[in-house]
Amino acid sequence: MTPLFDVHRDLGATFTSFAGWRMPLRYQGDLAEHHAVRRAAGLFDLSHMGQLEVTGAEADRFLDYALVGRLSAIEVGRARYTMLCHDTGGVLDDLVVYRLADRRYLVVANAANTAVVFAMLREHADGFHVTVRDTSADWALIAVQGPSAASILDPGPLRYYAIRPFPLAGRDVLLARTGYTGEDGFEVYCRPDDAVAVWRALLDRGPTPAGLACRDTLRLEAGMALYGHELSVRRTPLQAGLARLVDFSKRDFVGAAALRRQRDSAPVEVLAGLVTGSRRAPRAGYQVLDPATGAVAGAVTSGALSPTLGHPVAMAYVPPALAEPGTRLAVDVRGASVEATVVQLPFYVAPPK
Repeated sequence: MTPLFDVHRDLGATFTSFAGWRMPLRYQGDLAEHHAVRRAAGLFDLSHMGQLEVTGAEADRFLDYALVGRLSAIEVGRARYTMLCHDTGGVLDDLVVYRLADRRYLVVANAANTAVVFAMLREHADGFHVTVRDTSADWALIAVQGPSAASILDPGPLRYYAIRPFPLAGRDVLLARTGYTGEDGFEVYCRPDDAVAVWRALLDRGPTPAGLACRDTLRLEAGMALYGHELSVRRTPLQAGLARLVDFSKRDFVGAAALRRQRDSAPVEVLAGLVTGSRRAPRAGYQVLDPATGAVAGAVTSGALSPTLGHPVAMAYVPPALAEPGTRLAVDVRGASVEATVVQLPFYVAPPK
């Protein structure tokens, strides 16, 4: 359970088990919470996420080797979205890495993958003057997401993908400006003993408590990959449309040889966005069909009726020749062939302020 379990129960949350945690799935309802984030702001408990600290004289050089990005280029107080890959190039987890000090980094991992990321980082650390520690128990994580998030927090001049110490509810926290909903948003890293006070102080400012269910539809609309769906050890960042994360200018890093081979030969399948006119939404695992031949061309990784757009959206892996926007495909939705059109990701972009 997270430090906020009793708070969620008192708010009437419906819980679900996720990666060994009891997490709030919804409070008032999925649609209401989804729309609250798009129109104003939602308040999320993300304390199940993993936090690993990498410190030491060679922390920057080590992370450049262990991860696909050039983490040494991050300034103190900034963050980068990156990935930990297998030697095969497959994704072991997608991560947000913050540089808290010159030789101190905070690596935020998905809850289900924290143990794997910790083990692999420690394995790769052999030969480097670094220390890798799992500090997940030292942190609670609360997010405020939505167009009103900045007015709720009044963060001052905090740039996107930046982090800094911040006073909140009489506590010292770390405030980051990132997000996983397609909206402006902030993450509050605080001590577990401070989580209840921080949550209540934020809730008093007006955001709607929001659970994991609406978080999934929000990130899908924003075209953001989810580990276990769009991302897995069977697929590479290049296949997932995230080649920009891989810094091929580095001489060596874990997975470099396999990723270079795929870059030079082109992947056999890539991630594409699909929209349909039917009210029956494609779901993960549904087959994607080539209407010209009727042959199976791929599979849906995530799909739902988009609350914001009013029609189904999905992401699927298909051959590159079928991934161009405007391509007509079909999805087998419980035995019925539903027409689908390939579109550019993301499905939804927040309107400019």
